[in-house]
Amino acid sequence: MKVAGIEVSPDHFIGGERVASSSTFTDYSPIDEEALGEIARGGQREADLAVTAATEAFPAWAALGASGRAVYLHRLADLIDANVERLAPVECVDMAMLLRSLKARLINRGARNYRSYADLAVAYEERVWDSNGTHNRVLRMPSGPAVVITPWNAPFMLSTWKTAPALAAGSTMILKPAEWSPLSCSLLADLVDEAGFPPGVFNIVQGIGEEIGAALVSNPAVSRISFTGSPETARHIGVAAAKNIVPFTGELGGKGPLLVFEDCDLEAAARKAAGQFDDAGQVCLAGTRILVEESVVEPFMELFHRFADEHVLGDPRSDDTTVTPLIHRDHFERVAGFVERARANGDEIVRGGQPAERGGLFYEPTLVIPRSNDSEIVQREVFGPVLTVQTFSEEDEGVALANSTPYGLSGILYTGSSERAERVGRAIRAGTVWVNTFLVRDLTAPFGGIGISGIGREGGDFALDFYSDLKTLQIAEGTTE
Repeated sequence: MKVAGIEVSPDHFIGGERVASSSTFTDYSPIDEEALGEIARGGQREADLAVTAATEAFPAWAALGASGRAVYLHRLADLIDANVERLAPVECVDMAMLLRSLKARLINRGARNYRSYADLAVAYEERVWDSNGTHNRVLRMPSGPAVVITPWNAPFMLSTWKTAPALAAGSTMILKPAEWSPLSCSLLADLVDEAGFPPGVFNIVQGIGEEIGAALVSNPAVSRISFTGSPETARHIGVAAAKNIVPFTGELGGKGPLLVFEDCDLEAAARKAAGQFDDAGQVCLAGTRILVEESVVEPFMELFHRFADEHVLGDPRSDDTTVTPLIHRDHFERVAGFVERARANGDEIVRGGQPAERGGLFYEPTLVIPRSNDSEIVQREVFGPVLTVQTFSEEDEGVALANSTPYGLSGILYTGSSERAERVGRAIRAGTVWVNTFLVRDLTAPFGGIGISGIGREGGDFALDFYSDLKTLQIAEGTTE
C-alpha cells in the first residue's frame, strides 16, 4: 500500500520476514478520516510466532555483548537519519502530528535514542568492591525476549525510546504499535531489515490490543513488558505480568499542573500555557491544569487568550497549522464527552467547548473554570485540547492543588525565585518537574510517573537495568586461575 507516496507494508515483521494474517483492520487518517489501507490483524498465532522468533534469536544476540550490539544500533540510527523524508510524511498522515515537528525533531530523536542507548550500554561500569574476604562485581545479564506496547501519539519516537534500551541491554524484541497509527513502525521494520539485524531480534506485530496485545503479555516465555497507555489497560497487563512473575513498567498518562506565581515572567508563562493546545493536547506530559496566583490572574488571562488566539487549526502538513485534528472518531467523542459533562456539571466553559467549524476531527481549543477541584474535568485525563484554570492565594495552596489528583507524571512551574523553584519543585509529586521551561529531556535522566501515572522508570541506566538481570559475582580473595 502507498501512503503519502511512500510504499508501506501492511504485514507483520516476524523472524526477519513479512507475515500476513487471515484478518485485517482498517487504518484511517485523522486528517480526513479516509481509509489508508487494511492492516494485518494479529492474534494468538502471530503472538506465538513472534515470541518464538525472539526466544530463538536471544542467545546469539545476548552473546554479542554491548559493543557487538552497538554496531547494529548505530547502523539503524544512521538509516533513520537518512530516511526522515520517508518516515515523517507517513506518520503525519497516519497520526496527524505536525509535519514540521516530525522532520525537525521527532524522527531524528528516534535515531538519537538508538545511538545514546548503544553508547550507554558500552560505557557501563560494573560496580566493584571488596568485602568479607571477597572481591565483588555487579554484572548485567540480558533478560530475554521483551514485549513493548506503544501508544498512538508520536508512535515512531516512542517505539524507539523503548526498544533502544532493550536491544542495547541484550533483549530481543516484540513491538506492538497502537492500531490507530501503526504505519511508521512498519517502516521501522524495513530499516531494521536493511540494517542487517539477525532474524528474530526485532519483531513487529500489529493488531487490536485486546487480541494480540493480551496474547503477548500472557506468554510465559516473555521476560519483560513495557507499556505506554491508559491506567485501565495497564491494570490488565499488570495482572498478566504478575501471573508469570514478569517485571513490568508502565507510563500511564498525566494530568499535569502548570503553576504560575506572581513573581514569574508572566508573558512567558501565559505563552507556555496557551502552547499546551499544541498537537490537539494529545501529549501525556502537558500541563493541562493551569494554577494561577490570585494576584496576577487578570493580566495572566489576558495574555493567555491573546496567545491562544494565535492558534491555527488546520492540516498538519501546513506550516501555518498549530492545532491538529484528534486521532480518531472514537477519541473525538471521548474528548467531547468530557466537555459536555463538565458543562452539565456547572463548570464554566470560558473558551471553545465544541467541535470546530471546519468539521472532521477538529475540536476547538477549550478552557474550563471548574465548579470545584473535584470536577471530573480536573481529576481525569482528557488527552485533548482542553485545559482548566484555577486560582490560589498562597504557595501551600498552590502545591496542594498541584498534588490533588491521582496522577503524577509531570509538572510545570513558573517563578522568578530560585528558592521557590527549589522548594515547590521538590514539593510537587511528579516524575518530572520543569521550572520556567517545558519538554526539555535528557535521555540519561529517569522518566516515569507517580500514582496512576505509572510504575517503574525509563531513561538512561534505569532503562538498561530494567531489561537486565543483575548478578553479584563474589570471588574469594586468593582465588587463582
